[in-house]
Amino acid sequence: MAIIWRHSVLAHRHAAIGGALEDWNGMGTAWFYDDTPERAQADYEAIRTKAGLMDVSGLKKVHLVGADAAYVIDRVTTRNVEKIGVGRSTYASILNADGKFIDDCIIYHLNVNQWMVVHGTGSGMEQLTSVAAGKNCALIMDDDLHDMSLQGPVAVDFLDKHIAGIRDLSYFGIIHTKLFGKNVMISRTGYTGERGYEIFVGAKDAVHVWDNILSEGESMGIRPVQFSTLDLLRTESYLLFYPGDNSETYPFDGETCGDTIWELGLDFTVSPGKTGFIGAENHYASEGKERFKIYGVRLDGTTPADEGADLLQDGKKVGVVTFGMYSSVNKHNVGIARMPKAAAKPGTKLTVRNGDGTEIACVAEEMPFYDKDKSVRAAKG
Repeated sequence: MAIIWRHSVLAHRHAAIGGALEDWNGMGTAWFYDDTPERAQADYEAIRTKAGLMDVSGLKKVHLVGADAAYVIDRVTTRNVEKIGVGRSTYASILNADGKFIDDCIIYHLNVNQWMVVHGTGSGMEQLTSVAAGKNCALIMDDDLHDMSLQGPVAVDFLDKHIAGIRDLSYFGIIHTKLFGKNVMISRTGYTGERGYEIFVGAKDAVHVWDNILSEGESMGIRPVQFSTLDLLRTESYLLFYPGDNSETYPFDGETCGDTIWELGLDFTVSPGKTGFIGAENHYASEGKERFKIYGVRLDGTTPADEGADLLQDGKKVGVVTFGMYSSVNKHNVGIARMPKAAAKPGTKLTVRNGDGTEIACVAEEMPFYDKDKSVRAAKG
């Protein structure tokens, strides 16, 4: 049984529109407002064509303060922290000593000797705490700080009414400002593949900001979006979800769980030439030894792959589709898959076999399927 030990002050707002809160990362989260295909489709279309507001406060927000804070983050993550200027953030991986992926995060440089690391369901907090022991660095897990994600093409138009210069905020940039009279931090980040913003606000002001965005934004098509919509958005945008795409969910026979970031396609999160982070030696030694590759599949027709559907090559099971989706907006039927390295090449012919036995022809394809050059999510102006 899930133990919900963290609380969002927006819980009653979710309940009022049908949200039955389920555990994610220890917090009651509105996975569904209405567990129907129609609701899922409407929420997906809202973010792809207008904008949606989502409560993602279940992400763990960890402040690191002190002269050694940068050292701690540099040791734990794959990024060169010295390159992250104040007012900037970056996406990073966290590995264990074996060089296997255990979490991902966004590193925010808030001020001199003041940082925040936001991570999901992995053990990033444990790594940070271990490395910080005995250092001049205080760690604060901050559940008072709520995180609401406003994503979609009209998000910037809405915020532009209230925040001067928001159009000039670059991808992964940060600003401290006021929204509806309340202190907020806004970052140009998100998990949808759209131009979007995350709004960080204290618990006492979170309901006020949430309500005002939805009431004022309704005429622009902004609506509350259930958390499960992220699976549709992330799949076509090549945004992995731990542990859903990992060996923790799809284990290897006779092996402990753990994937290398070469296998996951996350090797870009390692700053060029960086050494000294946890697992670095084993990370570099594992290059070229991939047991599988995370890669895309494009299916025929409009029936999507089941979560965990078998992936076949020449009639033999060779992998799984971790998540699939059909987009009525972008007119493609696509999925994220774990497949043999040799098959992870554009045009490789494969077959998806769903749980009911239905087989669907597909081909391997590079991801992302949507916004391939990332010009949408990184746009300015």
